[in-house]
Amino acid sequence: MKLTHEASGTFAIAPTPFFDDGRIDYDSIDRLTDFYAEVGCNGVTVLGILGEAPKLEGNESIDVATRFIKRAKDKQIIVGVSAPGFAQMRTLARASMDAGAAAVMIAPPTHLRTDEQITGYFRQASEAIGSDVPWVLQDYPLTLTVVMTPSVIRKIVMDNPSCVMLKHEDWPGLEKISALRGFQKDGSLRPLSILVGNGGLFLDFEMERGVDGAMTGYAFPDLLVDVVNLSKAGKRDAAHDLFDAHLPLIRYEQQPGVGLAVRKYVLKKRGKIASDAQRKPGSSMSVLARSEVDYLLSRVGRIDKRANIS
Repeated sequence: MKLTHEASGTFAIAPTPFFDDGRIDYDSIDRLTDFYAEVGCNGVTVLGILGEAPKLEGNESIDVATRFIKRAKDKQIIVGVSAPGFAQMRTLARASMDAGAAAVMIAPPTHLRTDEQITGYFRQASEAIGSDVPWVLQDYPLTLTVVMTPSVIRKIVMDNPSCVMLKHEDWPGLEKISALRGFQKDGSLRPLSILVGNGGLFLDFEMERGVDGAMTGYAFPDLLVDVVNLSKAGKRDAAHDLFDAHLPLIRYEQQPGVGLAVRKYVLKKRGKIASDAQRKPGSSMSVLARSEVDYLLSRVGRIDKRANIS
């Protein structure tokens, strides 16, 4: 069930669960995958930035991706395949698709600067993985330091028919979304699914700008599902009210360097992973930081009972 430009809804970005000693926790992968399906996610993206992909060996990456794919059954799995070289990218992409993945996701390497370098890189990446592999273009300049204008994104998409989705997480990025949808209206950009990340910080207004859904790793994917569905149903105030209740925790998660630790801590409290450990090198939370997250959860819990976790 390959990904197409019609993809929409909520794709959770999954962390890679580890035991305290750094071994991969495959049972927690199963629990996470089941959880994402239970709360209504349309798919899951694995081995992204949140998935600590650079810390995995090549065979481990294939094993993790395959475990998610096999457990997900009818849910679409997108596998992050970004790598320093195209040989690694191709190996993981082909192995993932052979296992039943819906698509792969490619982020630009941080050294790209000019428009020509950016468009040339993605043309070569698309050729490397094969024209039969649908892929997602990740646009995350805050972390990757590569700035792609709407016109550059349009050229990448038009030059590479197998690019079916944009993962948009620029900030500020609302006008970029409007520009891309404008290109589609004037016929200069073919149909393209746009899902948004960046921790969900601007999901409320991004939905109103015309995106198709969310793809991020907030520890309450059920909240993302609800906001997407409420927005699509035209229930603007209800979507904003629920989103606003979670916004302080979403903001706290977005702190550079600590966000993954917060997400894993909350997912552990929710019983979805056995340990909040990261594979080294990784960040950790102080006792005070944990108490702050617990306080935020209690405040969210006044509006959304799903946050009432001990």
